[in-house]
Amino acid sequence: MPFSDYKTALVTGASSGIGAAVVERLRRENIEVHAVARSADALQRLAERTGCIAHAIDVTDRPALARLASDVEFDILVNNAGVDRPKKFLEAEEGDIDLLVDVNLRAVLHICRLIVPGMVARDRGHVINISSIAGNYNFGGNSTYHATKAGVAMLSNQLRLDSFGKRVRVTEICPGRVATDIFNHVHGNDPSVRERFIDGFELPQPSDIADAIAFAIAAPVAMNIGHMEITPTLQVMGGLQTAKPQSPYVPGGGPGGQAR
Repeated sequence: MPFSDYKTALVTGASSGIGAAVVERLRRENIEVHAVARSADALQRLAERTGCIAHAIDVTDRPALARLASDVEFDILVNNAGVDRPKKFLEAEEGDIDLLVDVNLRAVLHICRLIVPGMVARDRGHVINISSIAGNYNFGGNSTYHATKAGVAMLSNQLRLDSFGKRVRVTEICPGRVATDIFNHVHGNDPSVRERFIDGFELPQPSDIADAIAFAIAAPVAMNIGHMEITPTLQVMGGLQTAKPQSPYVPGGGPGGQAR
């Protein structure tokens, strides 16, 4: 659909990075953008810069989101909010698992529950779920994150099935490494973090992801761009590792292969 068919948008995780870039991009199309994030100060600066409507709401605050969804009919939904606590699952902590499931998956499910039925009833709407290459590929130390993003990928497919026959389009955006401050949020606000993840790399900018989202939204009504994987040209996924055993295998042995 051309942008002129859409009037309103909800963007979560909007205070910085990809979320803020999406707000800016949609505002350039004269969309009324409701920007949701926890940081009231950052949202206020974004509102002053772009003219968006700021809502300092945590995406896990279901009553607040329900009130917003009942007040506004949203044509575009961009589920962007997300967190990570990099850790091997063998070292996972209860609080980290709950946080990632609550923000990365449960919040997306509930926001879609609140908004997508209205899109179906109006025969108009576009859901953008920003997941990650972590939903499709494995790399060490992000086990719970992988699981939640895979859930978002499956939800994106299922939304198209459940809204079949209506002009509700669903696009899953799967970024690889992007030059945002998420790495500081995850690994600590230290210059070494930027050196490790950003400096010296040729990376897409948040505005590049926002432009890709705009491309999907502006596609003809008969066209749904269901899945976009966006990575740096100099980033690849995959690989093969084979480990040697740490101790010889002993049939019937106990821990470490020792015979009982």
